[in-house]
Amino acid sequence: MKTAISSVKSDSFAMYFSDFKEITKVRLAVSVVFSSIAGYLLGAVEVDYISVLLLAFGGYCMVGASNAYNQVIEKDLDALMKRTKNRPIPAGRMSVSTAMIIAVVLTILGIVTLYFLNPKTAMFGAISIFLYTSVYTPLKTKTPLSVFVGAFPGAIPFMLGWVAATDNFGIEPGTLFMIQFFWQFPHFWALGWMLDDDYKRGGFKMLPTGKKDRGTALQIIMYTLWMIVISIIPVFGITGRLQLSIVAAVIIFLMGLGMLFFAFRLYEKRDNASARKLMLASVSYITLMQLVYVIDKFI
Repeated sequence: MKTAISSVKSDSFAMYFSDFKEITKVRLAVSVVFSSIAGYLLGAVEVDYISVLLLAFGGYCMVGASNAYNQVIEKDLDALMKRTKNRPIPAGRMSVSTAMIIAVVLTILGIVTLYFLNPKTAMFGAISIFLYTSVYTPLKTKTPLSVFVGAFPGAIPFMLGWVAATDNFGIEPGTLFMIQFFWQFPHFWALGWMLDDDYKRGGFKMLPTGKKDRGTALQIIMYTLWMIVISIIPVFGITGRLQLSIVAAVIIFLMGLGMLFFAFRLYEKRDNASARKLMLASVSYITLMQLVYVIDKFI
């Protein structure tokens, strides 16, 4: 009997934990934390591991809170789309009030934790939550410009790490912000291309022209080009302490060309398979680019 009760409790905990991961979008949150830590390592003169842990915890809380608020706001729309109808709220596994409690608790924990690093870090974290939930989320059903608005909170994490390490906002974190800002357009438009039919079921307007056409593909190419340019600017020595060796710049440039290749393939073929390849290439690019920056600094 005790074994059966223990098994039920274990299964219930696993289900609740699974829903918590889904309401906070754990994979997205971890990628954001990775970007923040990369930014911290670039800005830090000496690495303080307590600060890294605070940044990781606070960053996860902020992203998790944003995603929880988002799923509360979009619960009815999520129920209409194949990719989101099994999320905890539309599937009926979690109530709106529970999701809101999670969101509020994570907001408080995130802001307080980041404040221990410095007030500027907490401020940018709070701005990120506000823009994501109060501006970007409502605009998704109104205009394709929502992607532009969403690129601002989405670009904060890489920059946030530098601010956490230095308590300063200048050309260096500004450059990190711009890299991730321009990267988001090809990434999310490729995702939007793949999921266009599903997004339309929910009333979301994600593609810049509203269609899977050459106009959208051309804009993807243009933003990819800007991303490449911004990514290698530190090699010219005009971005303060944020520097990049020639070897690292060449590596990043070649990775950017790889992503650009897939952008051109999408322009040529205009199919979901090409969009998926571009999306995967963009994920690889942002991760490897940040690793190259960090490795280049320490060697």
